[in-house]
Amino acid sequence: MTTTPPADPILSAPPLALGAMSFGTTIAEDDAFALLDGYVAAGGVWIDTADCYAFWSDEAGRGGASELLLGRWLAARPGVRERVLIATKVGCEPLYPGSYPESSEGLAPEVVRRVAAQSLERMGIDHIDLFWAHRDDRAADLAQTVDAFAGLVDDGVVGRWGYSNTALWRVERAAAHARAQGITGPSAIQLRYTYVQPRPFVRDHDHDHRFGWITDEVLDYAASNPGIDLWAYTPLLYGAYDRPDRQISDAFTHPGTTRRLEVLDEVARELGATRSEVVLAWLVGGDPVVRPVAGVSSQAQVEAALSGVRLTLPTEARERLDAPW
Repeated sequence: MTTTPPADPILSAPPLALGAMSFGTTIAEDDAFALLDGYVAAGGVWIDTADCYAFWSDEAGRGGASELLLGRWLAARPGVRERVLIATKVGCEPLYPGSYPESSEGLAPEVVRRVAAQSLERMGIDHIDLFWAHRDDRAADLAQTVDAFAGLVDDGVVGRWGYSNTALWRVERAAAHARAQGITGPSAIQLRYTYVQPRPFVRDHDHDHRFGWITDEVLDYAASNPGIDLWAYTPLLYGAYDRPDRQISDAFTHPGTTRRLEVLDEVARELGATRSEVVLAWLVGGDPVVRPVAGVSSQAQVEAALSGVRLTLPTEARERLDAPW
């Protein structure tokens, strides 16, 4: 009798990442442990953090609380490391409290290597599944930065690496250097993205990274390069799709947003889902697939995020959602 082997839970996991940015600062340890436990129990796999999280919420003005909390959680849950994938970042930790964004650690090769070792120690792990360059560093030599990330892959302490908050031409230049040298190049991009789109050139209080948005060009790049994973942070606009106490930023105020929200309301009502669930389904059901990074503060939000990425939109509903611009 032939039996089918069980599916690998990591390979079959929902296309969602749990954002751990506030764990250990605004979200207390017991609450963060419960959110992590619930996420893993429900089939979640990816956990996304950074070495700088969350310096702006820490009395000392330093990052590290999130990684340290994850380390305590992993130590308290024997065997769970084999069930999760961990992504962390380098590049945005202030050089001293209050120095960001003018002065941060950047992406010099020695910094990339040092921070990787620091993150491993904080979390008590022997490898990082995905290591992000948190934002571009024009002062660092790009080729040397790429060599440093690729060297960590060669050493077995990093599985893959990618770019966040970086101009697409810089990502491709890094990839070209890696191809020319026969080393491991970037295979993931993480930027801000959601269903409604901001007006062009929105910066400052709405977003502090000039090249931090997923644009049509980024979508085309990812769709044309199947080896590139595309991640999106702030996909639910801090709850503004469903919470009356949260408003969508003025950066999104234009006729296209009005039309999109009207269709979003219609589809959500027809499917018996929330607007946020439909947004997440829209993200993961497109070409290319966009993996949302969901920041949560309650178990209900964990369950809603997983419900959204598991929701399959009917073809007709997706066409209607895509139509208004």
